[in-house]
Amino acid sequence: MNVRDTLRRLLVRFYARRVGGHLDHASVPKHIGVIMDGNRRWAKAAGSTTVQGHRAGGDKIEEFLGWCSETDVEVVTLWLLSTDNFDRPQDELGPLLGIIENVVSSLAADGRWRVHHVGTLDLLPSGMQSVLKEAEESTAHIDGILVNVAIGYGGRQEIADAVRSMILDAAEKGTSLEELADHVDVELIGKHLYTGDQPDPDLVIRTSGEQRLSGFMLWQTAHSEYYFCEVFWPAFRKVDFLRAMRDYAARHRRYGG
Repeated sequence: MNVRDTLRRLLVRFYARRVGGHLDHASVPKHIGVIMDGNRRWAKAAGSTTVQGHRAGGDKIEEFLGWCSETDVEVVTLWLLSTDNFDRPQDELGPLLGIIENVVSSLAADGRWRVHHVGTLDLLPSGMQSVLKEAEESTAHIDGILVNVAIGYGGRQEIADAVRSMILDAAEKGTSLEELADHVDVELIGKHLYTGDQPDPDLVIRTSGEQRLSGFMLWQTAHSEYYFCEVFWPAFRKVDFLRAMRDYAARHRRYGG
């Protein structure tokens, strides 16, 4: 590392401390959703393989959660694998699934996070299903940040699953379709989402410069604030996180008004 790079790192570290020191913890989002985009483009720019890019993205997660734990964030939803990702070539999908399994196991073993899967479990290999179930069971008692790992997740699929769950629940109780129709409202559907009784995301961060949701938490983000960051996910720094938090704190939330 040359002198210029060393100086740049020191300046970024100093700036991060300055931004963090002025952060109003009373205005911190309680639930942050993260669309972790840019692993492949980061790898290409770095002259690395796609698998190395995904691995670097996985390594960034615990660092990110550490920054969240320094604030008053209570819930973090990480989009690790979408339903569309199953269309990727097998030579990329196979290693990616293995990396995600390792991430989930590492989060569970850390002892600071309560892990919860959101997504369609049936789409996932049996081995990953077991890893997710074990992670949830082994961390259920932990009082730290609730970490939703969105794996095999799609926003439209979640809404379809919620409606299906609502109908099946009514059938089990002997409720007719006519009776169910009379009682269907936003709250009832919301209870059957993957996130159930959790608060909706206050802030959604997407890295890599793309400015779209791509189907992420379509129902829950109706009133969320969005922060789009140009940095690829593996290169996301604490200063980028603090800028997102500062930007959120400066906004006046109108909740659709």
